[in-house]
Amino acid sequence: MNFESLTSPRQLAFIALRDVHKGAYTDIALDRVLTKANLPDTDRRLVTQLVYGCTRRQRTLDAFIDQLGKKKSHQQPKDLRTILHLGLYQLCFQERIPESAAVNTTVQLAKENGFSGLTGFVNGLLRQYIRLENKGDKVCVQSSDLTERLGILYSFPNWMIQVWLEQFGLEQTEQLCLWMNKTPAIDLRINLLCTSLEEVEAALTSAGVASQRIPHLPQALRLMSNAGPIQNLPGYNEGWWTVQDSSAQLVSHLLDPQPGEVVIDACAAPGGKTTHIAELMKDEGKIFGCDRTPSRLKKLQQNAQRLKLKSIEMCTGDSRNMPQFQNTAHRVLLDAPCSGLGTLHRHADARWRQTPETVEELSVLQKQLVSHTSTFVKKDGVLVYSTCTLHPKENEEVVSSFLAENPNWEIEPPSADSPASTYSTPQGWIKVLPHQQDMDGFFMVRLRKKN
Repeated sequence: MNFESLTSPRQLAFIALRDVHKGAYTDIALDRVLTKANLPDTDRRLVTQLVYGCTRRQRTLDAFIDQLGKKKSHQQPKDLRTILHLGLYQLCFQERIPESAAVNTTVQLAKENGFSGLTGFVNGLLRQYIRLENKGDKVCVQSSDLTERLGILYSFPNWMIQVWLEQFGLEQTEQLCLWMNKTPAIDLRINLLCTSLEEVEAALTSAGVASQRIPHLPQALRLMSNAGPIQNLPGYNEGWWTVQDSSAQLVSHLLDPQPGEVVIDACAAPGGKTTHIAELMKDEGKIFGCDRTPSRLKKLQQNAQRLKLKSIEMCTGDSRNMPQFQNTAHRVLLDAPCSGLGTLHRHADARWRQTPETVEELSVLQKQLVSHTSTFVKKDGVLVYSTCTLHPKENEEVVSSFLAENPNWEIEPPSADSPASTYSTPQGWIKVLPHQQDMDGFFMVRLRKKN
């Protein structure tokens, strides 16, 4: 297919979604079509919204098809289902697109992609949706089961809804679902070794990009207006800043590394936290950035070079098997691989990829990693365990199980002047809840090795 000749945002969204439905990651499928097509910014934004939106809202859109069509969504030809998703998504979730435009462009998509004989069906289904909505009849399956009803309404698997209902109750679960379906904000972490918050704010304002500071975080700026390609923003090449969500910035503050220390980041790539540790240490000392995947460590290397940081050493390998680090570090960060339930708004397909089984597997891995990386820590040293998930099996249970087996370790709550102290719980660990703090969901805890 000749991408250069494709200028229709909806056709490009269809191609990307077709790849996603075949198993591709959403960001990769989207990137593939955007790099090959030469589109103005507004059209790029529309493609992005459609691809991410249809992926996130897949379950709700399927429920619409189930209710409006003679055949259920899973019985429709795959490509036709994708086309219907695009039409219904625009009608239901894109307020700026006129109904007639949503219907006509979807009928056109059907015509151009092998469904000429079904254009009447596509037109009829979308118009039926509009009729019911205009009458005030909500087009969504009303299940008598609360978990299923929320799952269909907000488009999450039932098991995820269940995990949240048990932790947060109904009202907060709904707020969390709404938050996870929003377009994610972009936060920058300002590299204070090169510049100041004020200087970056001024440069962004000159470039027509609004930003605002984030309470309790001395290096954070949130972009408040559309910024276009991130590497075109002022200060990117000079290493003035890197993209890092506010919650992730809290982790290195909780670790509180000091200049001159030896620090190990056990699962370091792509390096957001490793480079932050280096900045907090004024680039003085030694940081080992460890990861199993060489290609991901390359990203860490590129980030460190752009930010002009010299104190980081790459280390390829599995942190469960690195005897050379025994009793060598003042501080260790274990930002563990996790199910990512705190960052589902950023990874549109993650809600469909994770299962209760993958969570079980991850919690086993997390326990192994804590057990091994704790041996890297010197007497009286610190280990910070963090995840970007909202699942007790990967958070509280991992830490409680480690402490039960290792009586020479204890939780050390953040000091009162730490940016992390605002989010501290009575147990001493940190929980960031997206719908309350308006940043990615995170869990983190600081553990001290006693003498």
